[in-house]
Amino acid sequence: MTLQHLLRLDNASFIYPASQSKKYSSLYRMSITLTEPVDTALLQQALEATVRRIPTFGYTLTGGALWWYLRALGKTPQVLPLQKLHQFSIEGNGGFLFRVSADGARIVLDIFHVLTDGNGGMTFLLTLAAEYLRLRYGAEPVYGGRILNPADAPCASELADAFDAFDGKRGALEQNDPAWHIKGMPLGTKNLRNLRVRIPMRRTAEVARARQATVTELLAAAMVAALQEVRRKDPIGRRTVLKVNVPVDLRRIFGSSTLRNFSSYVMLGVDVRNGAYDFDHILEVVSAQKRLYSMPSQLEPKVAKNVELENNFAINCIPRFLKKPIIDVINKLKGDRYCTHTLSNLGRIDLPASLRPYVLDIDFVLGRQRGNSGASACVGYGDELVLNMSRRIAERNFEDAFLEQLGLLGIRADVQEEDI
Repeated sequence: MTLQHLLRLDNASFIYPASQSKKYSSLYRMSITLTEPVDTALLQQALEATVRRIPTFGYTLTGGALWWYLRALGKTPQVLPLQKLHQFSIEGNGGFLFRVSADGARIVLDIFHVLTDGNGGMTFLLTLAAEYLRLRYGAEPVYGGRILNPADAPCASELADAFDAFDGKRGALEQNDPAWHIKGMPLGTKNLRNLRVRIPMRRTAEVARARQATVTELLAAAMVAALQEVRRKDPIGRRTVLKVNVPVDLRRIFGSSTLRNFSSYVMLGVDVRNGAYDFDHILEVVSAQKRLYSMPSQLEPKVAKNVELENNFAINCIPRFLKKPIIDVINKLKGDRYCTHTLSNLGRIDLPASLRPYVLDIDFVLGRQRGNSGASACVGYGDELVLNMSRRIAERNFEDAFLEQLGLLGIRADVQEEDI
């Protein structure tokens, strides 16, 4: 296929360049831990092959008179030393919207969210790792799903803006009440703490199944219960809505193979204005909300409204230098204001048998949040689910309350705290 020099940003991406500042960029990190230290030269070869296969990773962000675009860079990204997961400088990164690092036995991928969502990012990382293992050990990957064959040509559908399918459909804005936020001592703009929580996959699935819930619903409910406990000790907390924002992959719901952003979200939680809820009630509410709000009939109007706003003639005519502060203010008013925490679950990663002997762990971490104190992300591999709870405040009261709730459910957790 012939690659376009310019690609207009997908509908989910416009908030990211609008909200980017010297103190904040929407970043996330994915990594794979191998059994041996990474050979940087071979990783560089694998990186070049993977970018040829997924060419949007060879694009940079550029601004036109009215909108932002992705522009082909026409050069090769380099494997870089590991950096902290905080503010991201596009210029300081050679124009690329991602960076790949070798950190001992880890292959680390940091992505500026304007490029793709978690599913697109994981596809890139797994394709990169599979190609590296092929070069290093002669492993024979089984291609399919999130592991692409670098020898294949890129597909037009992978580069498409899947939100175009909603153009012309009638939409409606979602109605939410402002949520209570966790308070604490800020760590500073260049500091981020992370609590890495390892929990047994089988046991967690058993507990969820016994309560007729999914693992995501169980974890979200445990977080809502923890938020309720922390808020109870907040002497000046006036807001009573406790909500966990859960991203939803739209590919499996509406059908798409795009490797750009194509996700939405659902808000799960309770309002404690009339008193606290026990865990069983919270889980019942959260499960019902997750299943209802994830239905196509519920997601479509919300997504269609965002597309409608993007395509509005009057909005299109506003110069980009004016759009940036307008979109930024709207994001502040309509974004983190309505949720207390985020939980992103990429599900279970099943690697081909030929690759499993070389892979110990897979991790997913969300970067610094602007409006909330922290966020959580998890991915399952092997017998474990690894949940990373990153935060920009010193206190870990919420995280400790969450771990306590897991213990009450009979789920053992191994915990490690680190700076990232």
